[in-house]
Amino acid sequence: MSMMSIRAATPRDREAIRLVEEHAFGQQTEAGLVDALVTGGDAVVELVADEDGQVVGHILFSRLFVQNGGKSFPAVALAPLAVEPSFHGTGIGGALVREAHIRLKAAGETLAVVLGDPAYYGRFGYSRARAAKFDSDYQSEALQALAWGEAPETGRLVYASAFGSALAA
Repeated sequence: MSMMSIRAATPRDREAIRLVEEHAFGQQTEAGLVDALVTGGDAVVELVADEDGQVVGHILFSRLFVQNGGKSFPAVALAPLAVEPSFHGTGIGGALVREAHIRLKAAGETLAVVLGDPAYYGRFGYSRARAAKFDSDYQSEALQALAWGEAPETGRLVYASAFGSALAA
């Protein structure tokens, strides 16, 4: 009987995380983004799904700021979420998102944004309407937000510098 657990990522997971990201996305961009975010100190919550000692899923929330009227409000960006292709459809991605949300709320975070499939992320409370008024380089139908408390509804989304570097590569 297999046993899946979700736990905080550790330094010894780095290579396994890289492989999950590359397999899930079929390229190295997301794996490079993860490396840059972690190395840059921008990771807020990073979890792995462990199936019998093998990392089969990964999620990372990094620091994001909402700048509005000279003020800077801390928030988080979900990117990336990856599951080994052979484990797609098993609920691992959803379990990672739900556990990360529990940890983020417990840490006092109040706003998360994601750039992804609205049908998928909508299941966790993310909405296009909540993100529509933000000024962002990634403003599109795929930009969604989720608030757990008092959080700005407008302002400029400023992502960690790794996003610009990874996406320009």
